[in-house]
Amino acid sequence: METSAIEPWRTLARRELARSDPWVRLWAEDVRLPDGRVVRDFSTIEMPDHAVIVALTPNGEVVISRNYKHGPRRVCINLPAGYLEPGEEPLVAAQRELLEETGYAADEWLPLGDFFEDGNRGCGRAFLYLARGARQVAEPDSDDLEELTVELMPLAELLQATRRGEVAVLAIVAALGLASAALRGDWDQPATASSVT
Repeated sequence: METSAIEPWRTLARRELARSDPWVRLWAEDVRLPDGRVVRDFSTIEMPDHAVIVALTPNGEVVISRNYKHGPRRVCINLPAGYLEPGEEPLVAAQRELLEETGYAADEWLPLGDFFEDGNRGCGRAFLYLARGARQVAEPDSDDLEELTVELMPLAELLQATRRGEVAVLAIVAALGLASAALRGDWDQPATASSVT
């Protein structure tokens, strides 16, 4: 079956079940399937969009942080990442988050795509970037709740750490995989890719 022949579900009603601004909203939706069946109370979750950055130095090291993440309830390896402000362009948010969290800036930015965290529930959209030529230009100035350490790690070592389970966040694993493909030349550069100085 061609994907153009697949019909989307139709939302008949939507009720807000819980809200904790600006972090999360839980909805119950009544949806009609293409075959006419109606599913009541299908849960969807709204969360803020966010950017995740694989920042690569000229020496081929990735800018990482180690910090506690309450979802998996442990200290793990993370990439610079953060929520988009209302009305903020994803690339601008990525550049801001890289600078705030790590003190690094980069000259070349390649968008790796944007993806939803959960195909059925939504749970926010992740905008993934590869930033090349990353260099420290300031001290980190993050106002996040978390304590973190900023480190540099060779990409191959970071991929091994990911396989050992030291990376706990799926969007970070996806960003690393797509960045690795781009660096190998297995990824066509989108027409929207931009260099920023």
